[in-house]
Amino acid sequence: MSVSAPESQPIGKPSFQRALEAAHAAAGGQDYPSGALYVVATPIGNLADMTLRALHVLSMVDAIACEDTRHTQQLLRAVGLHRAGNELIALHEHNEAEAAQAVIARLQEGQRVAYVSDAGTPAVSDPGARLVAATHAAGLRAVPLPGASSVICALSAAGVLGDGGFVFAGFLPAKAGERGTAVDALAQEPRAVVLLEAPHRITALAEALAALGGRRVTVGRELTKQFEQIATLPCNGLPAWLAEDPQRQRGEFALVLHPAETSNAPGDDDRVLRLLLAELPLKTAVKLTAEITGQPRNALYQRALQWRDE
Repeated sequence: MSVSAPESQPIGKPSFQRALEAAHAAAGGQDYPSGALYVVATPIGNLADMTLRALHVLSMVDAIACEDTRHTQQLLRAVGLHRAGNELIALHEHNEAEAAQAVIARLQEGQRVAYVSDAGTPAVSDPGARLVAATHAAGLRAVPLPGASSVICALSAAGVLGDGGFVFAGFLPAKAGERGTAVDALAQEPRAVVLLEAPHRITALAEALAALGGRRVTVGRELTKQFEQIATLPCNGLPAWLAEDPQRQRGEFALVLHPAETSNAPGDDDRVLRLLLAELPLKTAVKLTAEITGQPRNALYQRALQWRDE
């Protein structure tokens, strides 16, 4: 998940010197094999979330492959690291397959190469997976350096209950029809689901998720940054929540769809819909059933049409 630039101010010279000294002292005694790719997590907005091990590795590798060389150079300077331009390799979603081979060639020469995306942990939603796969295919080692992740950050603040784990769905399709189909599928998923979204599409996503009725969702906006905002509310209240304050539609989003409620017995949803259809117009009955049961409105609408045609 990308951010436009590190939000925090650069660390002052004495501070970053102490941080680098601490990084070398804490991590310098470890083994860093040559000919290995180091997959390095970087902050998702708060510069202070850079780990000591990441500082040490980024200072000692022979080259750094990165999603955006300008962004990475800015990040490095902010934490007191200075790398020549020819030590940075552009590797992003549009050139990953080709650029990966250039990285592999360096690794085969015995170089150490780090990979960083614009923010967070590479190869999860950001580029990097093809590079790691190519590294393994070449019989070389990929060394992960854990750190900031919007996915784990959102989950840790959501208070999700249940023993079923979670599903990472990332970004849903941009087209309305495909997005609606994806939301219908999520309605059948009993586990928690983590979604990511960009500011220009958050309203459309909120309208799609509203079909899930009263199922709860935790919205994490600008996580770790100065204007971080976290709220938990029913899915059908999400569009109104966003509309209440234009600021809520700005920034990067990580959302956690809570596990589906299991209080309804099998067949209860159909019973509610049939009872309401007997008294109300179809669209009104479907809308109320979705709000009561948490089932997706599109699926309920199709079921009601099928009953009417029988």
